[in-house]
Amino acid sequence: MKDIYKNPLFYYVLVPAVLALWPLLVWGVYIPRTEKNWENQKKAYEKSKKLIDEILTIDKERLEYSSGKAGTEEFDYVVAIDKIARKCGIPASKYTISSKPARRSADGQKTQSAMVSLDGVSIKTLSEFLSTITLRWANLQCERIKIDKQRGLDDIWDVDMDLKYYF
Repeated sequence: MKDIYKNPLFYYVLVPAVLALWPLLVWGVYIPRTEKNWENQKKAYEKSKKLIDEILTIDKERLEYSSGKAGTEEFDYVVAIDKIARKCGIPASKYTISSKPARRSADGQKTQSAMVSLDGVSIKTLSEFLSTITLRWANLQCERIKIDKQRGLDDIWDVDMDLKYYF
């Protein structure tokens, strides 16, 4: 194998042939593939732009909250859960909130925990509640959820969940 590097045929024929194939490969394979990817990216951008515009039209409040224009209010479980529960059609008599005071963990992270109980809700209402509240407050996480079906009813559930907010 070492003899091939000593052969002048390698330098005069094979190296120029490989170098000549490179532009053909770029022109024939890489550029069309790049153009196709560019078109796909443009289509995805247009599709997502329509969705972003729709979200901004429907829920302007989310944009104001994320940019800090809505005020510098501190997170409060009572206000947050009440607001989302009303939006999801859950009456105040069907939920209870038990929150603990905020505390700082060993790594310096400030957190606040709460136990929320929803009584007699459907799976659709529960999923709407949970997805809306976690989308609205990105630092809020559901750490545990327990769902118990009420006897004799098709889609009525009692829910206990532990939420944790990271400041």
